[in-house]
Amino acid sequence: MVEHTLMPVPRSIVFDSGSLAIDLPFRAALGGYVEPRLERAVARLTTRLTAETGLAIGTGQAADRAVSLTVHTMRAAGAVQAAVEDESYTLVVRPDGAALRAATPYGTLRGLETFLQLVERGDSGFIVPAVSIEDAPRFPWRGLLIDGARHFIPPEVIKRNIDAMAAVKLNVLHWHLTEDQGFRVESRRFPRLHEMGSDGRYYTQDQVREIVAYARDRGVRVVPEFDMPGHTTSWFVGHPELASGPGPYEIGRRWGVFDPAMDPTREEVFTFIDAFLGEMATLFPDPYFHIGGDEVNGKQWDASAGVQAYIRERALGDNHGLQAYFNRRLLAILTRHGKRMVGWDEIFHPDLPRDIVVQSWRGQESLAEGASLGYQGILSNGYYLDHIRPASFHYQIDPLSAAAALDAAARDRILGGEACMWAEYVTAETIDSRIWPRTAAIAERFWSAADVTDVDDMYRRLEITSQRLGWLGLTHRSGYEPMLRRLTDHGPIASLRILADVLEPVKGYGRSAAREYTSLVPLNRLVDATRPESDRARAFSRAVDGLLDGSSDESAVTVWLERWRDNHDRLRDQLRAAPMLREAESLSWNLRQAAEIGLSAAGAFGEGRRVPADQRAAQLELLDQAATPQAELLIMVVPAIRRLVLAAHGTVNP
Repeated sequence: MVEHTLMPVPRSIVFDSGSLAIDLPFRAALGGYVEPRLERAVARLTTRLTAETGLAIGTGQAADRAVSLTVHTMRAAGAVQAAVEDESYTLVVRPDGAALRAATPYGTLRGLETFLQLVERGDSGFIVPAVSIEDAPRFPWRGLLIDGARHFIPPEVIKRNIDAMAAVKLNVLHWHLTEDQGFRVESRRFPRLHEMGSDGRYYTQDQVREIVAYARDRGVRVVPEFDMPGHTTSWFVGHPELASGPGPYEIGRRWGVFDPAMDPTREEVFTFIDAFLGEMATLFPDPYFHIGGDEVNGKQWDASAGVQAYIRERALGDNHGLQAYFNRRLLAILTRHGKRMVGWDEIFHPDLPRDIVVQSWRGQESLAEGASLGYQGILSNGYYLDHIRPASFHYQIDPLSAAAALDAAARDRILGGEACMWAEYVTAETIDSRIWPRTAAIAERFWSAADVTDVDDMYRRLEITSQRLGWLGLTHRSGYEPMLRRLTDHGPIASLRILADVLEPVKGYGRSAAREYTSLVPLNRLVDATRPESDRARAFSRAVDGLLDGSSDESAVTVWLERWRDNHDRLRDQLRAAPMLREAESLSWNLRQAAEIGLSAAGAFGEGRRVPADQRAAQLELLDQAATPQAELLIMVVPAIRRLVLAAHGTVNP
């Protein structure tokens, strides 16, 4: 099979001999059904080709003999993108031209992205290899949640991430807009919501419309989330009458689960919600609205004699029953406004009708259980980007992994999944680096066949995909060195980069356990500059494996160990002189010690010497110290060095 760099992998791909030249005569033209959105899509294609090749690529008419790519769409789609659309397409490339055919504009948009991914440098210029592709997604719901509430994410950042989503064939932007820390959308009907609950940082209605239109142009739906009845402190700053407990309220500054919650016992609350959601329904045309519904701890309800009396009078049982009652009322409101409800696991209740969608953070088993009971669902467990797991971790999570016992109808209720970028520890400066390129691996899991699981090949293609995303304007690569330079007070960064390249932020909720964070704490330290996944550490691990299995020589390992050993002396004074880098000195020192241990172990292994048990124990103790988080960072080459030490002692990996 011909090696390719496509991501996600198409359903069927067959390469042939020859290639289509991308040169000055190249033209792309529309045929069949034509609409302005498709014209703009072809214009974007030619603009991107021009940027990549340096050639003035243009457009033409389908009858023009110079046309190199003919794009034929069979029929229109609805004015509003549905949750399930025909996104299939075929793409045939021959030396004399290429033809893209799709049933709907959505298939055309996906196929144009595939064509762009096929462009490569040939011996005498840019080419597209001859190929026949038949493609369609495995799941219809392929999303990315961006939390613009905990930290405000400006519109231009949202837009460039929509571009990246389209490039890897994601089709749902789940926009988390309200939180305890901020109410981020303009309400002209209730202006105190955004005026008092946002610190002045919110999306105007014009900006919302612009982003929705921008996303639609790229085949991306925008599903808003207005979290309720919990995570609502910012609502209560301007409207304390909505809360179950007395005010006054202030915008939340810390992270975690807050006590305030809406009062489901008062009709005025539902009247307010009805009016607010009616206003928002005019901004967001998507048929789905997300109501959150998670992490209501019930403390404010427990403390209210009126709420507890209401539960008894209505025979609701407990707080869970009260929330189910709230959700039923909310569902009726959304239905009147032509919307379907989406919520987190906590909204699941047998009293709710089967047309809601449950988003599962609990896992595949919970998702499968809901599907077996007739509920549609999407998976987010395993796709939390803020947990800073490697792409390989996310890549091996499948929405259907617990669905083997379900019948076909129940499996079809599992619509797909969403990667989640919660914003406690990201800002506009760092969010791209936390989303990309790892989300491209998740996008492949949602689009490609279930048996596309080769992790090594995924990483090979992910590196190329990461470069392409940079060409689109994403800053996940370009933002790294400027942040390092700022940390050094604009001094040289070569030695700092050697250290940073083998570091990763702590995983899961490690940052919240390390120190007290609030929404006012600047996110500009080394942990914020460091990327979620160390390519250098992964490459070093492969080199160690090669040394241990005899497929590569010792130099592939020692060249890096020597560099890390010697780097500390070059970096030490710079770390001490820069106030924001002083916390990294212990990391640099521990990397040096680990590298020295690795060099000793590599030498012993190469010479066939057995390291004495007492020396091995001392080395492993030092490696344990080096593996301990410092400055909320991990030295990611330590596990591979540990394997070297164990191998030098003749011990199998534990």
